[in-house]
Amino acid sequence: MNCYYSNLIEGHSTHPVDIERAMRSDFSADPQKRNLQLEATAHVNVQQWIDEGGIRGRAPSVAALQEIHRRFSEHLPEELLVARDPDTAREIKVVPGELRREDVMVGRHVAISPGAVPRFMERFERAYSGLGKAETILAAAAAHHRLLWIHPFADGNGRVARLMSHATLRDALDTAGIWSVARGLARRVTAYKAGLMEADLPRRNDLDGRGTLSEEALARFIGFFLETCLDQVKFMEQLVQPKRLRDRILIWAEEETRASTLPPRSGKVLEAILFRGELPRSEMPALLDTGERNARRTVSSLLERGVLTSDSSRAPLRIAFPAALASRWMPGLFPEP
Repeated sequence: MNCYYSNLIEGHSTHPVDIERAMRSDFSADPQKRNLQLEATAHVNVQQWIDEGGIRGRAPSVAALQEIHRRFSEHLPEELLVARDPDTAREIKVVPGELRREDVMVGRHVAISPGAVPRFMERFERAYSGLGKAETILAAAAAHHRLLWIHPFADGNGRVARLMSHATLRDALDTAGIWSVARGLARRVTAYKAGLMEADLPRRNDLDGRGTLSEEALARFIGFFLETCLDQVKFMEQLVQPKRLRDRILIWAEEETRASTLPPRSGKVLEAILFRGELPRSEMPALLDTGERNARRTVSSLLERGVLTSDSSRAPLRIAFPAALASRWMPGLFPEP
């Protein structure tokens, strides 16, 4: 979800179904679509690294941000490792993890000179590291803008900023990644970009903060950012209410069983795993009141449909949420394929 919506903000639309295919090394024959699939897998792999604690407690550090950029960029095809100046069409080579060495202009914003980037990034790290919980939540929004204002990398700054925000909020709120700020920003992309541009403005007068930039505009962006987060929390809270989620999944399983595309009592397996979290394969015959052969057939069918997953052929079974079924199981999460 983060990958799809973050890339959508950049104007790169790779549907979650195609992202899943890419994660299975099933790439499109179309070079442009393949490149976008490679971009998506790079994003997913970086987020997995973050979710496994890769930068826990140090998301705003210069080293962590360079590592995010390096891990994301080093797996991109050459065609996506070029930044282009929209006015001059000049091409700038993107070096994974390397701070910018060229002057850039983003919209109407002229970013700081490349020679000043290291100094500004050191200040950025001091300002946004080691804060308390409430301060960290507020700082996540402020840091999001300030990183984009500095524009430390030749390209990929938006994705790095959103991954940083994901990591910061995950740490501060223990979200487990259950909701996505990128989804909220993508759904309000015009307001998001307008808020970033407004926060680029210089302060209006002596009452508008003490720095170079407008404090009032930054405060408005922080409010927008946090409201967007709350909207996504509420959306996911409603979407994953246990009974409603269970009912949607079981209704789907019943319909598939009636259509003979799933074996009888497949819904019973899904319900048991939903309740327990995972289920040993050895318990399947008793659960289904059938022999081992029929139990294996049921499990194989559910694995083939992508609704169950397992670390190995002997490991316990867990529920999976394939993108192809998102409209049925988690309506509104993604657009239709």
